[in-house]
Amino acid sequence: MALKIVVLAKQVPDTRNVGKDAMTAEGTVNRAALPAIFNPEDLNALEQALRLKEQNPGSTVGILTMGPPRAGEIVRQGLYRGADTGWVLADRLFAGAGTLATSYALATAIKKIGDVDIVLGGRQAIDGDTAQVGPQIAEKLNLPQVTYAADIKVEGRDVTVKRMLEDGYMTIKTQTPCLITAIKELNTPRYMSVGGIFETYSKPMSVFDFNTLKDDPLIELDTIGLKGSPTNIFASFTPPQKGQGEMLEGADQKTVDVLVDKLLAKHII
Repeated sequence: MALKIVVLAKQVPDTRNVGKDAMTAEGTVNRAALPAIFNPEDLNALEQALRLKEQNPGSTVGILTMGPPRAGEIVRQGLYRGADTGWVLADRLFAGAGTLATSYALATAIKKIGDVDIVLGGRQAIDGDTAQVGPQIAEKLNLPQVTYAADIKVEGRDVTVKRMLEDGYMTIKTQTPCLITAIKELNTPRYMSVGGIFETYSKPMSVFDFNTLKDDPLIELDTIGLKGSPTNIFASFTPPQKGQGEMLEGADQKTVDVLVDKLLAKHII
């Protein structure tokens, strides 16, 4: 069975390089001040989509992103890896969107694309770590959803997902159309290929703006962008690195007393 798969991808700031300019005065991420990368778990979602395409002849994979025009770079990278088409959701009215506003916009774009069998995305983006956008999109599109996917098998319309839990796995069966979010354990993403770069370097991407989507009932000026975002980021920082551990040697009472004092001082006991 041929599948129409849409991969949700996000261009994110590299959180390994968070500095004092990481936030704007409005409490949003200053993306212009940070180097941008392809969100890691979205790469796992793309890889799984490409594998499903290879397993189901006639299938297509499209990659959808929302952001400023430069976010189209990750759509291009998706094409280099084997995606068939791409869409960029770009408009100043979408700027500053939190998870809720983002889900409204992306859900509307998926409806605009139409007849999608599987929506695949990463579990969460490293710039927010909320894991909210995928489930919110599924709710707005009335799609069954499976999160934290560590394995995915598709036979016809039947989809079997191995879902990772903190203490084990859960096997969930559903049917297309559905939405699935991927974790890094799902696969190892492939590299961009030289052939893929030559074949798709000049391939056009579709751009959706507010006017493209405004007739959908999900889209209103107060459901998108900063106005449609009830939350914002209070602060962003790199967690302090743990200091070097201290080794205590000895088996006498004095060593035990020193250890207990240190644990009490750190409120561990």
